[in-house]
Amino acid sequence: MFKYTCRKCSYQTDIVQNLKTINGIFCCPECSSQDLLKSPIFPAEGKIRTFETGATRDTESSKLDFEGFLSPLVLERYARYLHKHRIQSDGKLRDGDNWQRGIPKKTYMKSLCRHLIAVWLIHRGYVAKDNKGSIVDLEDSLCAVIFNSMGYLFEILKEKQSNEKT
Repeated sequence: MFKYTCRKCSYQTDIVQNLKTINGIFCCPECSSQDLLKSPIFPAEGKIRTFETGATRDTESSKLDFEGFLSPLVLERYARYLHKHRIQSDGKLRDGDNWQRGIPKKTYMKSLCRHLIAVWLIHRGYVAKDNKGSIVDLEDSLCAVIFNSMGYLFEILKEKQSNEKT
């Protein structure tokens, strides 16, 4: 949830429908300024939950909801895909986190595009094949898209972390 604050007249709301739009841009309903500050709403200090047992904890409204954001079905299938691809062409088993050593973004992008085309072909009812001519399935292709997207994002986030340290 976010709070919108007009920098010009200080109007505040946490309901996006309270804002007006001009040419598709959110504006202050009071002064029509487009200079709105959008900031996350965090629970007020001292706001806690009390359970039937008497135990207390902070509210969850500002905490990341990994349990809700992620699906164990998808993560398990993704892990099975990654495990299957740990076996290299020389027969050796690579570490599961090998990709975190660094792969160029260009490499991720080329692979992402190949796998996206496979997903698209399958979605349209066609057969998709890998570079060896073997038929690929939709689940594996979707997992490959996830892998390459995550890898690309990982490289971006590593760069940001590195830049923040300097």
